[in-house]
This record gives sequence, C-alpha cells and structure tokens, in this order.
Amino acid sequence: MEDIKIGIITSSDRASSGIYKDVSGPAIEEYFKNRLVNHISFEYILIPDEQSEIENALIKLSDEHQCCLICTTGGTGPALRDVTPEATESVCEKMLPGFGESMRFESLKFVPTAILSRQTAGIRGKCLIINLPGKPKAIAECLDAVIDAIPYSIDLIEGPYLEFREVFGPAFRPGKKKK
Repeated sequence: MEDIKIGIITSSDRASSGIYKDVSGPAIEEYFKNRLVNHISFEYILIPDEQSEIENALIKLSDEHQCCLICTTGGTGPALRDVTPEATESVCEKMLPGFGESMRFESLKFVPTAILSRQTAGIRGKCLIINLPGKPKAIAECLDAVIDAIPYSIDLIEGPYLEFREVFGPAFRPGKKKK
C-alpha cells in the first residue's frame, strides 16, 4: 500500500486573519483519514481569498510537495472575493467539470442555493485538484458524491494507488467489481 500526500487549501479572508478558526480544512483531513486505508500525510495552507495566493499554493502543493490530491475549501460562490475556481482553472492543464456538476447535483438535495456554487476540478501534472464548499457538512456531502471517481482519476494520471477502508468496499476501477 502506497503512502500518499494530500494537500488542503482553505481560502478565507476571515479565517486567515484570525477572526475565526478554520473548521473546513480539518473536516477534509478527517474525511480522508476515515475513508482511506493508505498512510496519508497532509500539507495544509490557510490563505486569504486572493487569486494569486491560491494559484501559488496550488502550484506549491502539486509541484514542490508532490501531492496526488489537493482539496480546496472556500471561495466557490458568486461573491466578488470568491476566486478559487478561477485560480484552479489558471493552474490546471485539464479541467474535469463532471466533479462540479456531480457535487452541485448532490448539494441541491439539501439546499436550493447549491446552484450558486462554482466548484470544479482539474489536473495539474500528476495531481487532481478539487474545489469544495466551505462548510464541513457540505464538504462531506460533496466528497461522497465524487469519492468513487477520485482513486481512478489519480490512477489515470499515474499517481499512487488509493485504497478505501473495507467498510466502504473497494474503490471503483473499471473492470473490477465493487462490493
């Protein structure tokens, strides 16, 4: 079983300035600790909603830290300061719009304002980048909507082999039966 590195970026003006504690980044970490059986090391960055800072953090985690997966949280709404999708698109070679579509579809079951979310995903080198919302409950709902696609996406970009805990069954991979 391979060791993996997961990057977490929280973009929040208020959390980065100490007005409140970031709970979204830790929620992402907890989600993957519970789901994956791999040994995981996490790289965490808390920054304000500034496109250049988000871009630099994405590049640092993918290129320098060699993360196979980066999850961002925050900055995906329509507010003027919400620029995470733009930063993601700026640094990715390929976009995977199905991730955002699936997450929005799932979120609409819980809140009618999910239609305002601009979450997306993309590939930078051998790293999958996924934009997530800013609330822990919504993060789990969105990750549940796309989790089966994450290991196979990382396989396709020649990243490490991610394995789920037995209680979740094996990760979906074409040609292999899911329990």
